[in-house]
Amino acid sequence: MGTNGNEEVTSLYSLSCRDRRFSKHIHDNVHGNIYLDPFFLQFVDTEQFQRLRELKQLGLTHMVYPGAVHSRFEHSLGVYWLAGEAVHTVQGHQGSEINIERNDIRTVKLAGLLHDVGHGPFSHLFEREFLPRVLNGSEWSHEDMSVKMIDYIVDAHHIEIDSAILNNVKEMVLASSANASQNTVNEKRFLYDIVANGQNGIDVDKFDYIVRDSRACGLGCNFQFQRLLETMRVMGDEICYRAKDYLTVHKLFATRADLHRTVYTHAKVKAIELMVVDALTLAHGELSISASIQEPAKFWKLDDSILRQIETSDKQELKKARDLVLRIRRRDLYQFCNEFAVPKDKQEHFKDITPQDIVCSQKNGDTPLNEEDISVSIVKIDLTRGRSNPLERIMRVITNFQ
Repeated sequence: MGTNGNEEVTSLYSLSCRDRRFSKHIHDNVHGNIYLDPFFLQFVDTEQFQRLRELKQLGLTHMVYPGAVHSRFEHSLGVYWLAGEAVHTVQGHQGSEINIERNDIRTVKLAGLLHDVGHGPFSHLFEREFLPRVLNGSEWSHEDMSVKMIDYIVDAHHIEIDSAILNNVKEMVLASSANASQNTVNEKRFLYDIVANGQNGIDVDKFDYIVRDSRACGLGCNFQFQRLLETMRVMGDEICYRAKDYLTVHKLFATRADLHRTVYTHAKVKAIELMVVDALTLAHGELSISASIQEPAKFWKLDDSILRQIETSDKQELKKARDLVLRIRRRDLYQFCNEFAVPKDKQEHFKDITPQDIVCSQKNGDTPLNEEDISVSIVKIDLTRGRSNPLERIMRVITNFQ
């Protein structure tokens, strides 16, 4: 027992003392020192990646929670770091059993670093609210643009990278999206579940943003990703966790759902988002905001500053949009009227409410409303697996081990 313990300590010590002579470090307020070696700096030190500094992680939430001004830049660095820690953890404990090579580590870390490089302005509002309105039900996704942006960065900056690594990075970025590759990965399937886990939703992307968002908003966070990160193992080509960490896994999904209820879909946040969508829609004809969404060379120039551009413009064509932005600045927000929750067992029979439904249900004596006076926001909050309990999926992979 003593010999095995010493070997394990030695192995972990060697992993923690990786050669950092040529690395740069960034001090992160969540993870401490994050080290970047020259290979990854080739991507970080580009205008396309630096653009992430101009994209707030939580979009417009900072107008309600003033501390929520952190960006996708620091989140991406955090996911990069945790992806590396995860792959080093399983390598340190299982070694040649799972045959993790240097290129595997580089691939997973690069996927973590670049997973959000194609994100649009104002968090998910751009792709879920604005684009479907101006492009007739658009299904554009930031994951697809991230893949295009990765290719663009490599070409524009003449980065030398093995084509197999590049292809695997892109597949890892898409792993949990609707456009995930349908190709069956013949080996090391578990590597594709570290950054964006499409199988059960446990991934280092959530590890980072749940803790980072909670801290930025001044909220407590009972979820401790360190416990899962330290004990993950590979079994049956999947990332598995100890049975006694079941409650920690539950806290991951429960904390995420709580953030959606209290922060991401806060009534005032939703009011501001609806106003910004209206302002962007009004400005779209003049600014052609959506014109760049298929072209990385143009898209990287689009960020949260588009709102400031509208606000400070003197163009008459932007007056209505500008007036809406000024209303936000002066806290003259759309008024929250009412909300109600639909029980899970009733949802399949529930018809989405429309402004027309509300207008038709007015009683005599009420202030008359027209459809254009009303905005309806339908929010579905779950534990990442729709109506299914994600723990039912994870039960199969949570395993006892020594």
